[in-house]
Amino acid sequence: MKAIGKTVNEILMNVPKDRLEAFNQLHEVILKNLPRGFEAGISYGGLGYVIPHSLYPDGYHCKPSEPLPFAGIASQKNSINFYHMGMYADPQLLKWFVNEYPKHSKSKLDMGKSCVRFKKPEDIPFRLIGDLMKKMSAKDWIAKYEALYKPKPKAGKSKVVKTASVKKPLT
Repeated sequence: MKAIGKTVNEILMNVPKDRLEAFNQLHEVILKNLPRGFEAGISYGGLGYVIPHSLYPDGYHCKPSEPLPFAGIASQKNSINFYHMGMYADPQLLKWFVNEYPKHSKSKLDMGKSCVRFKKPEDIPFRLIGDLMKKMSAKDWIAKYEALYKPKPKAGKSKVVKTASVKKPLT
């Protein structure tokens, strides 16, 4: 389900009424715990938490015109979804989240690679998500992203740099 709106506020105002309170609370928890360097914005047509071009001019390798994504939230057909690319990129962080989840929610963890689905708004573990957001700085995310995702030059296609040849004196 595509978000309705072209700004953060428009998206927040157009969430279905039965999810509006939980969705806005989730947004506030994320903002409150978002480390310096990240900001809320539009990412792939939805509400995202990104590293802006002013800090990372290259943008996202899949679409450089987009800022570097980190996290996001969306109101989907059957759930509120929370996306966190840091968990996808860092197995230790994923393990921490999976182990902590049962301490914060009565519902079973419904998770894809970087997506956590909450079918019932009352099952969202706001405190846990706040703690998760603090675990990776913008600097850490950029380093992790570049190490794992930034395209590397293809083998065999390196540029050949010609240098002037130096003649050896005859002896």
